[in-house]
Amino acid sequence: MSRIGKSPIVIAAGVTVEVKDGIVTVKGKKGQLTQEFSDITVKVEGDQVLLERSSDHKDQRAKHGLYRSLINNMIVGVSEGFTKELELVGVGYRASNQGQKLDLALGYSHNIVLEIAPEVALETISEKGKNPIVKLTSFDKQLLGQVAAKIRGFRKPEPYKGKGVKFVGEVLRRKAGKSA
Repeated sequence: MSRIGKSPIVIAAGVTVEVKDGIVTVKGKKGQLTQEFSDITVKVEGDQVLLERSSDHKDQRAKHGLYRSLINNMIVGVSEGFTKELELVGVGYRASNQGQKLDLALGYSHNIVLEIAPEVALETISEKGKNPIVKLTSFDKQLLGQVAAKIRGFRKPEPYKGKGVKFVGEVLRRKAGKSA
């Protein structure tokens, strides 16, 4: 049995979970999320969500842990939310925002302007002597990760000087470079 899938999900206070026609709907103070599921039975018992599978087929074993993690992330998201911080490392790298538009200067001949989804709260922090930080906050973990990966993809950190867009706390594998 899946070790992740068999553990019950505790529903946080102020969160309602509804299962209907193969769709799980989670509502909380931060928002509402829905997720389709198949081959797995989802039951809400009291303040817990239980996931069960009917057989040990490979496809069902894979989905058991997946749907448990997705539903757990939905419950945590609508009650607490998620945050990702990206750091811009490099001379002249800047970030600013006007509402939901993120303006990045990453060493190209032009600035990159990115329209961020309304579900993601955007904040840029620029302090003198420190690298600019882009702070993303959302209740949808999948959307948050996708937006953060898109921003990081504009200039991935390189292994020699470490320049680029990286997550705060990310450890880069550095290379020595040419030896004289």
